[in-house]
Amino acid sequence: MLAPEHRLRSSALFSTVVKKGARKGSRTLVVHLWTPEPGPDAPLELTGGPRAGLIVSKAVGNAVVRHAVSRKLRAVLATIIDEDATAASPQLQETSFVVVRALPGSAEASSKELESDVRRCLSRLSR
Repeated sequence: MLAPEHRLRSSALFSTVVKKGARKGSRTLVVHLWTPEPGPDAPLELTGGPRAGLIVSKAVGNAVVRHAVSRKLRAVLATIIDEDATAASPQLQETSFVVVRALPGSAEASSKELESDVRRCLSRLSR
């Protein structure tokens, strides 16, 4: 499960990440990554490691399907953040903000497919 200190909660911050961040997509999802520069305009949530949030709209499916996709994506993000904490060259910086927007194709995708797509998008964004 995604730890509370790694959750993105503010709607204003969600909007900022989606607007200012770089994005890469796949058939199942779009990943927005924003790493702000420290300074007076930087968000207060720059400490405590990377933060991640999800956008799973009604286009993905009914409530049961949306919640299943959300659970899978939260588990994937938790795994990636935990691995990055001990990695020599992490994909996410301590000050990174990530928003994963699920597309309708994510409803039929397995956890492995979603994890593969998130990792591929993050690696393309990290270049």
